[in-house]
Amino acid sequence: MRSAKPRVGRHSGKRLSWWRFLLAVVAVAVVAIGAVFLVRTAVAPVVAEADGSDATTPWFGGYMDVTLADDYQLPNSLDADTATTVLAFVVADPKNECEPTWGGVYDLDEASDNLDIDRNIARYRQAGGDVVVSFGGMANDELSTVCSDRSALADAYSSVVDRYDLDTVDLDIEGDDLLDTVAGALRADAIATVQAERAADGHDLAVWMTLPVSPDGLTDDGVRAVQQMLQAGVTLAGVNLMTMDYGVDLDGATMAAASESAIEGANAQLVRIYTDAEIKLPGGEAWSMLGATPMIGQNDIAGEVFTLKDAATLNAYAVKKGLGRMSMWSLNRDRTCGENYPNTMVVSNECSGVDQGGESFATALSAGFDGLPGPIPTATPTPITTAIVDDPESSPFPVWTPKQSYSAGVKVVRQGYVYVAKWWTDGESDPADPTVSAVDSPWLYVGPVLPTDQPFTLPTVAEGTYAPWDKETNYPAGERVVVKNVPFVAKWWTQGEDPMDAVTDQTQSAWELLDSDSVSR
Repeated sequence: MRSAKPRVGRHSGKRLSWWRFLLAVVAVAVVAIGAVFLVRTAVAPVVAEADGSDATTPWFGGYMDVTLADDYQLPNSLDADTATTVLAFVVADPKNECEPTWGGVYDLDEASDNLDIDRNIARYRQAGGDVVVSFGGMANDELSTVCSDRSALADAYSSVVDRYDLDTVDLDIEGDDLLDTVAGALRADAIATVQAERAADGHDLAVWMTLPVSPDGLTDDGVRAVQQMLQAGVTLAGVNLMTMDYGVDLDGATMAAASESAIEGANAQLVRIYTDAEIKLPGGEAWSMLGATPMIGQNDIAGEVFTLKDAATLNAYAVKKGLGRMSMWSLNRDRTCGENYPNTMVVSNECSGVDQGGESFATALSAGFDGLPGPIPTATPTPITTAIVDDPESSPFPVWTPKQSYSAGVKVVRQGYVYVAKWWTDGESDPADPTVSAVDSPWLYVGPVLPTDQPFTLPTVAEGTYAPWDKETNYPAGERVVVKNVPFVAKWWTQGEDPMDAVTDQTQSAWELLDSDSVSR
């Protein structure tokens, strides 16, 4: 991922020959699929062929920085008018190098608990979309650079693929990670292992590499990274070019023209790489195995701005050439900055830095890229004709009831689905009310109840820790009580207000639910 701080580009001091420019993808990189091809067999010196008949329809997937999203942003981001979202970035745990995490902040279980990412993915797929997960990025440590155990590294990648049932992954390799040839070899071997294991189980895994480029195409390090993958036996779906942050004199060229030049150079390079590897490409060219990812709006380099006009121009070029993928950095930034953010030359992770006039970069870049990165689902879901009766004993959150009120951020279960309150609401607003628009409803649909969900439970304390609550007793602020061994503390003077209301109404209730840490203090 790119930081918000401007910095010198990768190729500072060079001039842009033929306006060649490439983008450095930043966000949670989730992988996508383009043309699927066969690697050279070890049985005989025959030339393998990339099977263009299995190529997917060109697809668009904007990157979304998962760690910047919360319970409101994540569902809304995944509801964008595109069929695929690339979730970024999975990196190594700073304290456990072979443990995958989201941005070094949440391990996979913590991301489920804090971001509800598993449920959001389920909802997104339920609506006909899909996700790609991206490993690496500019910040933090890509797994292969710190996890030197080959088996553990393969297990780390595989755990993410299995957790989110992925058929496409993205490897965003840049900066120091791209210079590390030892890590590159480890990464290639591990990905080859994961891909082979998936194939043995009857599941394809499409692997995209996202790489920086110089104005003339892939850097030497980028070329080597692709070669390492092929030598290890990885079947690549494609190479996604980071068309951004060049830090060179564009000599008057637009960002779109610079990007086109970079793509032309990379196409020629991929043809040579595959020719040397004795792997045939569809039609002898690599267009369908190429992707482009611009950084929308203000780039990290002050003078580089990718406009909506650039987006339309690059999209038209990519469609004409038959590129297999289009992405962008990032969905989080696809909006005009607010008036309280006046210095738009300082890159924001939350807005593009240009006046979008109500238009969307995602809409401009996605035109003509209507496919999905992986196989199109063929199963038809069985319609549910009767309302689901929620069981409080097994639901992962309190079951909604019209008798309670709910604070912003509180999650409930209603007819087999999870909702989160957008603002304080009483029990008159049914989360599943079909007559209320999503904008007007105080509830936001998060996703379905999952088979892996654990029942919702409240903390308890040992018998006699605190006195049982009595509705006739006056309680000053700070007084502690229990209801069925569930502990509460009074926030202000109260009498007659049931502490159990605080489970869902954390704003207006006079009581606060105590956790185990609070009980010990």
